[in-house]
Amino acid sequence: MQVQAQPVEGLPRALTIAGSDSGGGAGIQADLKVFFALGCHGMSALTALTAQNTVGVTGIHEIPPEFVVAQIEAVASDIGVDAAKTGMLSSATIVEATAKAVKIHSIDRLVVDPVFVSKHRDRLLAEDAVEALKEHLFPLATVVTPNLFEAEGLLGGSVTTLDEMRDAARALRDLGPRSVLVKGGHLESLEGAVDVLYDGANFIEIDGPRFNTKDTHGTGCALSAAIAARLAHGDDLVDAVRAGKDFVSGAIEHGLRLGHGIGPVNPGWRLPGVAGSPGGADSKTPPLH
Repeated sequence: MQVQAQPVEGLPRALTIAGSDSGGGAGIQADLKVFFALGCHGMSALTALTAQNTVGVTGIHEIPPEFVVAQIEAVASDIGVDAAKTGMLSSATIVEATAKAVKIHSIDRLVVDPVFVSKHRDRLLAEDAVEALKEHLFPLATVVTPNLFEAEGLLGGSVTTLDEMRDAARALRDLGPRSVLVKGGHLESLEGAVDVLYDGANFIEIDGPRFNTKDTHGTGCALSAAIAARLAHGDDLVDAVRAGKDFVSGAIEHGLRLGHGIGPVNPGWRLPGVAGSPGGADSKTPPLH
């Protein structure tokens, strides 16, 4: 019997433009898991393939820039995009191609995660792509979400205190994005994990718990994807960032002990029946509703 699919009213459409992580902990794979967990239809445009696991990155194969554009064109022209995020963009030509496609398709809710290196310190962005990122993509962003190392790489200075996080957020916003979220998870001098959001007028500190775990692979990907998902639902930016921070805190708390290195965070931590989640296959606690 042939079944006619029905349009899904009110289903947000979220696009990730990023690299593939063959280990499933970060990149496109993590983003799509987050989109699903937060009630979005997830779509993807791959920028690079990586041979990667919990121990490190052993190979990178870039996608031709014109094919990155073709993927964005395919989904934007047919399905539509309510919000998007970028992750690993690898090269200057891919950055420029992505920026062009974002402008052509008027994707106005854009989260830019300036991915420089993996959790294992493997470089994921070419030197010449840093300036391209600042020149072409930052001015299109609703929010840019660097961690401390990425903020230092973008600005060329040191970011080791809360005051320096504010200074970095101000300097990065001068490059064109509407807002900047400097993530303080690596600032171990603070008891909690404090992120600083700056919109050009106000600094908002968003605090979260700090967990004693090494299984944090994919944290930045999950946060930027969660923010994009909430923007796709129609949240304003502050609410989207707060919701994203809460989601990622849970994903870290329920991180997955997989492999021999840095295990991934758990995007399915809220979903009943998912291993590693409260109420999941390995838990006696009830599922969250």
